[in-house]
Amino acid sequence: MAIAIGSKAPEFTLKTKTAEGLQDIKLADNFGHRNTVLLFFPLAFTGVCTTEMCDISGGIKAYTDLNAQVIGISVDSPFSQEAWAHKENITIPLASDLNKEVAKAYDVLLADLVGIGSASARAAFVIDKEGIVRYAEQTATPLELPSFEQVKATLANLQ
Repeated sequence: MAIAIGSKAPEFTLKTKTAEGLQDIKLADNFGHRNTVLLFFPLAFTGVCTTEMCDISGGIKAYTDLNAQVIGISVDSPFSQEAWAHKENITIPLASDLNKEVAKAYDVLLADLVGIGSASARAAFVIDKEGIVRYAEQTATPLELPSFEQVKATLANLQ
């Protein structure tokens, strides 16, 4: 089960691939400036993950209006994530947790996803500007989406 609300969010530095090359995404870069929404998803190029990231990208203004940056995290390589983002017009930053260390730190690593090995569960976290987890949800199965209404309500309460 996901780490507890009220706990300090595990910090991380992950890689993302952009047109400029590999770059770091650090949770701590948002501290003191804006809230963060972390969306763990199992795998790029899969149906539910594509729907989730495309919907979030299409509605990103709702999150930026609530002073939040949304970051998608999966165990895919940054190169796969970049190809998927380009193909599906996903505009939020995607961070590669290839070593699965961040999924372990947030306690959302599935031991075995449909017989292909370990991957991130589908989960959502709201982390405030001070680095405290204010919302945590791991869905019962990777086929279910988190409650984005609850995520937005939590962000609204942090204003």
